[in-house]
Parts: sequence; structure tokens; C-alpha cells
Amino acid sequence: MVAGHARYVRYIVIAVFTFFVFYFVSSFKYDKVSLPSGFGAGGATTQLGSAGGNGRSEPQQQPIEKPIEEPIEEPKSSEPKKSTQNLANTPLAMTPNDPGWDTDLVGTAPGPRMNATFVTLARNSDVWDIARSIRQVEDRFNKRYNYDWVFLNNEPFDDTFKTVTTSLVSGKTHYGEIAKEHWSFPEWIDQDKAKKVREDMAERKIIYGDSVSYRHMCRFESGFFFRQPLMMNYEYYWRVEPSIELFCDLHYDPFRVMHEGGKKYSFVLSLYEYAETIKTLWDSTKKFMKNHPEHIAENNSLGFISDDGGETYNNCHFWSNFEVGSLNWLRSKAYIDFFESLDQDGGFFYERWGDAPVHSIAAGLMLNKSEIHFFNDIAYYHVPFTHCPTGEETRTRLRCHCNPKENFDWKGYSCTSKFFDVNGMTKPEGWENQKD
Repeated sequence: MVAGHARYVRYIVIAVFTFFVFYFVSSFKYDKVSLPSGFGAGGATTQLGSAGGNGRSEPQQQPIEKPIEEPIEEPKSSEPKKSTQNLANTPLAMTPNDPGWDTDLVGTAPGPRMNATFVTLARNSDVWDIARSIRQVEDRFNKRYNYDWVFLNNEPFDDTFKTVTTSLVSGKTHYGEIAKEHWSFPEWIDQDKAKKVREDMAERKIIYGDSVSYRHMCRFESGFFFRQPLMMNYEYYWRVEPSIELFCDLHYDPFRVMHEGGKKYSFVLSLYEYAETIKTLWDSTKKFMKNHPEHIAENNSLGFISDDGGETYNNCHFWSNFEVGSLNWLRSKAYIDFFESLDQDGGFFYERWGDAPVHSIAAGLMLNKSEIHFFNDIAYYHVPFTHCPTGEETRTRLRCHCNPKENFDWKGYSCTSKFFDVNGMTKPEGWENQKD
């Protein structure tokens, strides 16, 4: 009887203890993790492929609100917003000796953002090649800066392209279709003459010599990409091609380098153009110089593009598949006059003028030497050439994975040494060891 009573008491004690444990657990306070707006049972509020539709928090820069695949119209008088942030509060650190350089390369980078974007001309079939490029750019730089990305195509982008690229870009993505007049033969081109040129180049096995689309691309990149409505929102651009590679970390913002240094054009690789593709380009250039002396800069880089004071073109050019530049310069009267003069001469179709020599000649003649910048520490590859920063210390501190023996800068077919000489610049330590 006593034992049974004791058993009941134990049951009561256990029940009371269980009640208090349950009450304590259910009443315990804990911090909740906030989710981005539009993420949850109600469904996302943004659409993949639309401006900003990547499911991330907003980047710290001025957004643009144009819809995707907006009809391309020639801009009337729209001007991009100026980069008006107070830059003095965040010094631009470019070397280990600069305050703020040795920061942890994670999280959001401090400091202002420029009014800038990446821009890519691509086809739907390029989706996986450009995905590789985006990962390179994001991992080495943009994941900390969240700059926008503009994609341009002469056809509508499909859902796969939009979904893949939007998921990879940390900033906002924008998709534009190129107007037919920017990707076709202008009315003054003799189609039969142009066809014969392509057939002749094909027989001589000149690279892209028989390609119509390549010629449209070169003309578009020379005179129209910077005038697309989506691009009119920006002051600076960084051109990215499919299947490129970046070998080193970037500790600073190249757009700020351009803005604060008064730079208008930049490069990482330079070389000689294939002479058979530009036989009359310099004749057209000299005609332009004669007709528009007002556009020629006093302290220009003529010595980079001509070895005889402008009589002939030495074929040196900046490789334009990488370039960071000023959109306002490309939209200037000087550059537009230059492009339209060349366009009327027809060399994009009667020969095979590339956008690289066109940009390079324009920069060499119309910009002051101080307005062109060489990014030694942006390590870059585009088949078949590599720019691997010269200097072991530079490569080590930037965590580079490129082979310095493959650096093209100081080889005989590169024009970078000439650029240094013309500008009176000291070549990086160790450059002699990378010569042919």
C-alpha cells in the first residue's frame, strides 16, 4: 500500500517536471533571421531576366528602371547621371602602400560607386561561355561592388540566357535588342563589291574574311554600342567577352581609377593588326584629320600608332575585347565625327576593319596621353593571348594564378613596350625576362 502510494507521488513529480520543461522551451526567446522582401511562401516579387531580378538585396548604386528588351531608338538628348558621390571620404587604394589596400576581400567593398556597367555583346548560344566570364569577373571583383550588366544581341534573348546570366550577376541585369539599322548594310554600300571582297578574303584564308556577321559586329562596336538606350544611363563601361579569364584579385575599383584619374580609355593587351584587313583605314583617317583638325588633341599618342609622324599607320592597336572606358567620350562630337567619316568610306564591308584599330586610332589622336591607362594588375586572357602582371611581388599580393612565361606584354608582336616608350613610362621590374 505504501509502495503504491510512493509510486503515485513519483508519477505526479514527473508530470510536474515535464510541464515545466515544456513551458520553458516554448517560451524561450531567440533572434530571427530576416529574409529579403519577396522571398517566401508568397513567391518572389521580381522576374528572372528583368532589371534587378536576381533575388538579392539591392546593390549600393543608382539603379536604372528601363524594362528588358526595350525597343532600340536613337537617343535624343538623354544624359547619364554624373558620379557625384564624395570620393574624398574613401581613399582609392591601388598599392599595398596606400591606406585601406590590405582589406579582407569579402563582403561589400566600402566607398562610392561610379555610374558604370559591364557590357557584353552575345548570342543566345554563347550562354555557357559568357557564364564562365561572369563567374571570373564576379569572383575576382564584382561580388564586392555589385555593378550592373548590360547584355546586347541582334536577336531577342531567350529565357535560358536571361535565367543563367541573372543568377550569376550580383548587380542588376538588362537585356537589349539591337536595332536593324545598327546591324545591317547601310544604304550606301555596294553589295556586289562587298561580296567580292569576302570571297577574295576567303580564298586567301584571312580570319573572318568571309564573315558578314563579324563585319556587322565590328561596325556595331565601333559606332553604336555606346548609343544603345540601355547604355545611355551610364558614364563608364567595362567590356566583357565570352570565355575570358581573370587571373588575379582586384583590390580597387577600375571605374574609380578612370573617374578620379581623368582617364577615358584603358587596355591590358596591345598588338599589331592584320594589315590585309585595314589597307585603306589610315587613308580614311588622314582624310578625317585634314577635315577635322579641331578634334586632334595637342598632346596625343600619335607616336603609338605611327612611326613616321602620321604618314603611315604602324598597325598598333589596343585589343578591344577588354576595355574600360568613358561612354561620354565615345558619344562626343569628336568621336562620332570620326566614326561617321569612316563609315561613309565603307571599309567595314569593303575590307574588314575591326573595332580595335578604330577605337585605338581615335584614342591615339583625340585623347591626351594622360587620358589612356594601362591596367598592369588586371590579369586577363582571351584566346590566344595572356596578360599576366609583370613582377613577382605584384602577382603574389594579387593571388594570381597565371603563368608569367605566357605574358604577351613584352613579346615582339606586342605594342605595349611602344606605349610605355611613347609615354615616357618606366617598365615594370622584370620585363626584360619576358621578352622573346
